[in-house]
Amino acid sequence: MTLENELSKKTTLFNTYWQKYLTTGVPPTLYQAAWHLPHAGGKRVRPFLALTSCESVAGDVSAALPFAAALELMHNFTLVHDDIMDRSVLRRNYPTVHVKFGEPSAILAGDLMFAKSFEALLDTSVEYKTFKELEHWFVACIIGICEGQHLDMEFEQRTTVSEKEYLDMIKKKTAVLFELSAKGGALIGGGTQQEIDALSTYGTSLGLAFQIWDDYLDMSSDAQTIGKDIGNDIRNGKKTMIAVHSLSHATGKQKQLLGDLFGNRKATDAEVKKVFGCFRDLGSIEYAQQQAFFYDTLAKDALGAVRDSSAKELLSDLVDYAIHREK
Repeated sequence: MTLENELSKKTTLFNTYWQKYLTTGVPPTLYQAAWHLPHAGGKRVRPFLALTSCESVAGDVSAALPFAAALELMHNFTLVHDDIMDRSVLRRNYPTVHVKFGEPSAILAGDLMFAKSFEALLDTSVEYKTFKELEHWFVACIIGICEGQHLDMEFEQRTTVSEKEYLDMIKKKTAVLFELSAKGGALIGGGTQQEIDALSTYGTSLGLAFQIWDDYLDMSSDAQTIGKDIGNDIRNGKKTMIAVHSLSHATGKQKQLLGDLFGNRKATDAEVKKVFGCFRDLGSIEYAQQQAFFYDTLAKDALGAVRDSSAKELLSDLVDYAIHREK
């Protein structure tokens, strides 16, 4: 059993299931805009995490499918709105929703997916007490994502941000959904409190590693590989782990270069490369990689409290995938 095969297997199962929520309606353009991103593909990491976490506590994977659909609908809703705020033009090698359909339609498309996520959640067949706990976690996750995204935007206007502030922000913006995926899957699967807590810690650590590596990819990959426009974080002055480290260590000409070009929306491709070169010379890229590896270790350590199984091995392999992927 390999991660690649299981990802493909569970993704096929999931994609077949969640089509029931990707229905058409009136006006048709709204639904075309809403399903533009889901139909463009995606790694489906969060549904895989929920299904495999359920399996790791000896639960029935099919019972977690509605929850997995709710997670992916919520995730796609946040991407549509994030792309508007970040002025991104590419996502998964396709034009972003607001570029293809216009900003008003993109906002409504995101809102529709938000509503659909609760429709899917309501289809989760568990005991009432379990459902209420799951619903509470789901709402808390959405609140955390909103808080994290707002902090992310606020940080763009600040000259410096501490590493702790950055980690607090991505924990809310990104890791909270990984945490929900893992612990929610375990809850649905009937895991013990110790297993649920362990998978909660695992999910948070995985999410932190995933986001730090995502920041690294946005700084270093080509647009075709990553599927979104390169240099966006540099032009927007996005406070990633790499940027936070560089801004706190730069002196002299390097500090002046970052002051002139980092956060300059009109920066040319050549100027973006200069900033990236500065990040590299300051050791910030290597530092971010090491931090991703650190959270990789924390995630794997957390799995120690989960019973041994092939599903547990897949969760461990997923951590390595998160920090070695190229897109």
